[in-house]
Amino acid sequence: MSSPDEAAVRAALSTVVDPELRRPIDELGMLAGVAVDGGRVTVRVLLTIAGCPLRSTIEADVRAALHEIPGVAQIDVQLEVMTPEQRQALKERLRPSRGIPFSRPESLTKVFAVASGKGGVGKSSVTVNLACELAARGLRVGIVDADVHGFSVPALLSITQGPTQVDDMILPPVAHDVKAISIGMFVTGNQPVAWRGPMLHRALEQFLADVYFGDLDVLFLDLPPGTGDVAISVSQLLPNANLLVVTTPQAAAADVAERAGSVSAQTGQRVAGVVENMSGMALPDGTVLEVFGSGGGRRVAERLSAALETSVPLLGQVPLDVALREGGDAGEPIVLSDPDSPSAVALRAIADQLAAAPRGLAGRSLGMTPR
Repeated sequence: MSSPDEAAVRAALSTVVDPELRRPIDELGMLAGVAVDGGRVTVRVLLTIAGCPLRSTIEADVRAALHEIPGVAQIDVQLEVMTPEQRQALKERLRPSRGIPFSRPESLTKVFAVASGKGGVGKSSVTVNLACELAARGLRVGIVDADVHGFSVPALLSITQGPTQVDDMILPPVAHDVKAISIGMFVTGNQPVAWRGPMLHRALEQFLADVYFGDLDVLFLDLPPGTGDVAISVSQLLPNANLLVVTTPQAAAADVAERAGSVSAQTGQRVAGVVENMSGMALPDGTVLEVFGSGGGRRVAERLSAALETSVPLLGQVPLDVALREGGDAGEPIVLSDPDSPSAVALRAIADQLAAAPRGLAGRSLGMTPR
């Protein structure tokens, strides 16, 4: 059997992607060396930190990529650790400038801040399912769990792994191809977080500036209910964010949700639309039981359209569905576990509209100069 070609070996290794950074290891400077000796291939890979939680995944991916090359009889993967200088070079390559990348005029990321007037309307479930649906379509998606006091995104995504910290850069865990960060990843058990406004602002700022999400197509922020400190901080840190208002059909919930959307008149943000969650529940006999009433989402959309003097659409009505709740408890979003269920179909239709929404060109350079 002839020896494998080194060029073929390197080509195969170029397909190995770091599971946290989501870029090829050779592009990240993690591929330190390749040696071919007959049928034996030795590969040196540099890990970002000594305690890299996904070292076994990286090794397995390297072996899988080389296993398909003709002539490879033995694979030796040597895992080493980057020097401080190599880590600094990596950080500069990934993040050449500091600050919040999503607030820059040249950013192409569509940012949706998912808001609600009150708690318990399923805002986090809507956020997670929309994010997973868009990621399943091949978009690069991230979630910032901005509900510091009532975080739930890690459980809804079944994330138990904490973020990896490379010096002052934080790498978010990935679940269902969605990158997510939450204060729940930094506390032990079900420990409560009792913070006031300044600390909430700093936490959100750190999530947006110090967490490396890479180039995202869509970023969701799961906001706490109401129009308090975090909502104000989002308007300051991400003035171009679009608000996505979630309500239930109930009149009391709709009235409060309208306030959450009306805050955009003060912050200058755009309301992308309204999502009515927990709409009528289909019964086995074909009838629909309106547990929380009806029409709340449409009323919110109409009132916001009038108050903001712009069209605020009702993006969709997600039916009350036991499977949606069960999927959230199991960390399996229903758009993935049961995509043909009524609630998943409604969520996917909402995702269609968010995916089609254009990114504004305001403030962004077109790369042309007048002559």
